[in-house]
Amino acid sequence: MLNHELFETIEIFEQQESTKQAEFTELKSKYQASKYPDISLASKLYQILQKLDANKKLNYEEIYWLEQQRLTETIAIANELEQKREFAALKTKYKANQYEDSSPASYLYLLLKRLDTEKQLSEDDIKFLIKYQLTETIEIVDDKYAYSLKIKIESVGILSDSELEWLNKKGHQDIIILAQQKHFTILKSKYGLILTNPTLSIDPFYKIMVKLEKKERLDILLVAQLIEQKLLSRDGKIAVAHYRLEAEFYEQEIKRTGHKWDIPTASSYWRKANEPEQALKITNLDLGKIREGNLKSAILVTRGAAFRDMDNLADAESCARKAMNYQPNSYQPYTLMGAISYDRGDYAEGDYWFEQAIQRGAKTEDIDDELKRVFRSTKDENKRHEAAEYLLKKDSQRYAWAKSYLKKSSDNGK
Repeated sequence: MLNHELFETIEIFEQQESTKQAEFTELKSKYQASKYPDISLASKLYQILQKLDANKKLNYEEIYWLEQQRLTETIAIANELEQKREFAALKTKYKANQYEDSSPASYLYLLLKRLDTEKQLSEDDIKFLIKYQLTETIEIVDDKYAYSLKIKIESVGILSDSELEWLNKKGHQDIIILAQQKHFTILKSKYGLILTNPTLSIDPFYKIMVKLEKKERLDILLVAQLIEQKLLSRDGKIAVAHYRLEAEFYEQEIKRTGHKWDIPTASSYWRKANEPEQALKITNLDLGKIREGNLKSAILVTRGAAFRDMDNLADAESCARKAMNYQPNSYQPYTLMGAISYDRGDYAEGDYWFEQAIQRGAKTEDIDDELKRVFRSTKDENKRHEAAEYLLKKDSQRYAWAKSYLKKSSDNGK
């Protein structure tokens, strides 16, 4: 340019360079990088500072270069600018632009960052949003959480009580119904109801199974009614779980109160829960320490029944006879002896003991129920067939239910 005498161009160029040099110096001061000695406009620092001043994000290589030059204050400013950009983006995303504070130290910045990564905000977070009237943000929070619960229902099928309580509070009845239906399907499978009754209605069985999952006791009368209506099996998983909870409850009551009449009750429930070992354990006590003969008899009857459940008929008979001695006028030991006799195949003797039980107050229906239990508990198909033939020959009308056991035996023979 000198050779061609372009003096004005040179002057313009020098003015531009001087301006850039002043800008570089100013940027160094603004972004606390003045300790960097290089003042060349070709310096990498100049490019980085220009990028910062244009509110652009630095890349990893540029941050690393600043670290190498030990420009920690500059890095801190860059991080703060990045946080401000992120804060501004989050405020736009979650409709909180009316909140004026743009400092990364703001509580709202941390709140929105959590919202961007987590399913639900804390109670304090919600109170903050309410305080600053960020109603649109709250709506987004609710919608996001509700959606996350829908996803959870699809993947897990179960919501916690607090989650269901939140949905109810927010009026998301559709999601609650979806959760209940999904959970109902899972529980039906767990308690074996899908195969036995695939079209089972949700009420009252869902509430029953949820209670069982929480180890809460059921309404005894309701369970008995459902069994009577053949809507529940007395040997099904729901009934067994119910019996186990009752047994555990009465065991705790025995420890709490020392009330010994709860012993035969707990033992009876353990038997119904198919755990005769537990029934024997709780009735294994010194009867000499008990005064009431009727209580001794009740304990011995349920203990004998537990022995019978385990096919230990000798010990079962021993308990039944001792129970008779303690309470001769109670029909229960005689009913037990009748069942033991049927187990042994001695039906005539069984009828004798059952007749003794009726004379002492047992109802005919009670005896028939006991006979049905004998059939259900007998594993030997030939014995069931033989007993069924005996009863039908004795009274074909009264024991018409025994025909089904003849049919099963016939079918197996084919």
